[in-house]
Amino acid sequence: MKIPIFILGTLIILILVFLMLTYLEPKAPSDQINGHVFSLYLAETSQEQEIGLAKYKSIAKDQGMIFLFNKSDYYSFWMKDMKFPIDIIFISGNKVVDVFQKVPVSPNENLPVYTTRTKADKVLEINAGLTKKYGIKIGSNVKINL
Repeated sequence: MKIPIFILGTLIILILVFLMLTYLEPKAPSDQINGHVFSLYLAETSQEQEIGLAKYKSIAKDQGMIFLFNKSDYYSFWMKDMKFPIDIIFISGNKVVDVFQKVPVSPNENLPVYTTRTKADKVLEINAGLTKKYGIKIGSNVKINL
């Protein structure tokens, strides 16, 4: 039995479209530290970086927000308008260089500022307590997939 060329061509096109959607679909940014993978929100613009995780009431335990900077420097973070405590992880290259654990929610007056003691080019914010739970500390290797 011969298959008409039209049906064969349509079948080939459908297979190609399926393969493209399956394998070329953009992957969500992720971060891996000590074998634990976090799905990441990406704070790219200065406005997104200023707001950070404050626009969320909470995030899942396997989520975080990554801040990418053009140069390595002593960056500072605060908890303005935050609704839940976090851990702040400062990263240089692919190594953790500083960690602030269980940073509490603060009133918006006289906000404490958390500044890395070592230059960093990335900062990862995750739920409070997870750096301890997963053994994330200064010197831990970081693999970021954007």
